[in-house]
Amino acid sequence: QVQLVESGGGLVQPGGSLRLSCAASGLLLSIYTMEWYRQAAGKQRELVAGISRSGTTNYANTAKGRFTISRDNAKNMVYLQMNSLKGEDTAVYYCRARLTTTTDYWGQGTQVTVSS
Repeated sequence: QVQLVESGGGLVQPGGSLRLSCAASGLLLSIYTMEWYRQAAGKQRELVAGISRSGTTNYANTAKGRFTISRDNAKNMVYLQMNSLKGEDTAVYYCRARLTTTTDYWGQGTQVTVSS
């Protein structure tokens, strides 16, 4: 069975950093586009960052310059380094593995709270 498990979330002060990890099992991560989404309370889930099989990255405007997505295919993991965190980054962060628009998998999410 396919499973994506996020970790690394928690409480951090504004301006701080967190590194989220997503461990994949039951799939070969290297052939998937990997993405991080987030959903804040009362808001729609939004794409934060993505990384293609070739390593091409893309970011939401809110994440550019602050967040970095990376992948380690040998470890079957994807990461999201988040720096200069703001209160508006508070959300549940989800890992997504996408093969096609109709073939994808989601993790259960990890809570990130940015507060002083």
